[in-house]
Amino acid sequence: MAKKQRIPHKFLPWIDARKKFRLSNAHIQMARELGLSPKRFGVYADTTDQPWKVPLPQFIENQYAKQFGKERPDVVMSIEEIAAAHVAKRAQRKAEKLSKAEKLSKAETLKASQNESPQDLPPNASE
Repeated sequence: MAKKQRIPHKFLPWIDARKKFRLSNAHIQMARELGLSPKRFGVYADTTDQPWKVPLPQFIENQYAKQFGKERPDVVMSIEEIAAAHVAKRAQRKAEKLSKAEKLSKAETLKASQNESPQDLPPNASE
């Protein structure tokens, strides 16, 4: 049985919005690229009080085409794939930072051991 992947909190509202408004992964990705907030999707999709509004998926597609000049993103990834890539990238950065710190500490200890020997000698008694 595969271990369930941890999803960072910043991606959870997007997953909830995808389920609540029945959006595809492409629509969610387009909305993220446009800078839309998933918390405001209810305002964008309020067709009961404002029936002249277009459906939310069509609204996102229109805005995306207007801003980027194309109908869909070149590569569509699900929010779970984006979250997994985000977690992997953070883990890689953390490992690089840790290895850099280890190299730096080894260099400092080596430099300190080289500098200790001349300083630790007692002063000459003949002077």
